Amino acid sequence: MSLLYTEQEQDLRDAVRAVLADRCSANTVLARVEGDLPYDGDLWRVLARDVGVAGLLVPESLGGAGASSREAAVVLEELGRAVAPVPFLTSAVLATTVLLRAGTSEAGKILGDLAAGATTAAVAVSLAADPFRPGGNDVVAEDGGLTGVIPCVAGAEVADVLLVPVGDAVHAVTEFTVDTDVSLDLTRPVATVTLRAAQSVRVADSSDAVPYALAYTAGLLASEQLGVAEWCLDTTVAYVKERTQFARPIGSFQAVKHRLADLWLDVVRARAVARNAADQLTGGLTDAARTAVATAQAWCSPVAVHAAEECVQLHGGIGMTWEHPAHLYLKRAKADSIALGAAGDHRDALAGLAGVPAPA
Repeated sequence: MSLLYTEQEQDLRDAVRAVLADRCSANTVLARVEGDLPYDGDLWRVLARDVGVAGLLVPESLGGAGASSREAAVVLEELGRAVAPVPFLTSAVLATTVLLRAGTSEAGKILGDLAAGATTAAVAVSLAADPFRPGGNDVVAEDGGLTGVIPCVAGAEVADVLLVPVGDAVHAVTEFTVDTDVSLDLTRPVATVTLRAAQSVRVADSSDAVPYALAYTAGLLASEQLGVAEWCLDTTVAYVKERTQFARPIGSFQAVKHRLADLWLDVVRARAVARNAADQLTGGLTDAARTAVATAQAWCSPVAVHAAEECVQLHGGIGMTWEHPAHLYLKRAKADSIALGAAGDHRDALAGLAGVPAPA
């Protein structure tokens, strides 16, 4: 096991960062979230087809890159640093992992389209679902199709294919209604999905495909949270070096130094647990990987929120304005902290994995 980045991972980071620097500035993201559709379709097409991130986890035999969770984690770090409004997490990670776990010919056809960047997919589960206790939904098979309502689905607005768990199977549908909900994170909206006798294709016969994918994605979400925290720390350090008060840079004040030193230590630890989770997931969702996922989420969720809060506060008045992007990072960090299980859920799961009895 190595937590260091390989040469290939650095090259991938450079490629993604170059695209984001060119097409995903803070002003561009702010303009997006003020519009009707925050997702950036042009940016996603460049990342998906030119860089190849859409098929990163898809085997080469199906037209993908055949990469591992480590490479996906690198992409998520960069997307977190830019709060990029693209469906990589929901389509290229969560939905793709469900289809890979399914392993059927029908799933393979959809994976080929996803890898080519021709379509995007979403999974019809709440973004707040606990991966260790995901629960079910109210979708039923009747009148020759699927009928039901699923709230808080991320990525549904731009999804061409919706993967719907029903009982012990997963179905793919292309006909569904999406009603956007009010979301704290404007760069990753959630929606209520309605199915009305929707025709479907059965893509998985196993009931564990969705819980497996939720836990796998939760582990990689830690890398996005790491990217958010890194941007907040770097931006704040740069600001306090330039902002003066009483004819001195505010970064020279002892209290500010202590706060940023503590934050730096938190971010370094977050990098360690996020990288460990990404590395452990290369071998699948083993017991060691589940422990790494729970540890990464239990630590990275509060660190990302704390880093974003410090960014807003240490920027002073400008950090409270709409024009400064700090609020986008705070909202992404807050939303991520309850996505795919809150930190408390993962601490409980970690205790269970360690054999510690649950509190009475």
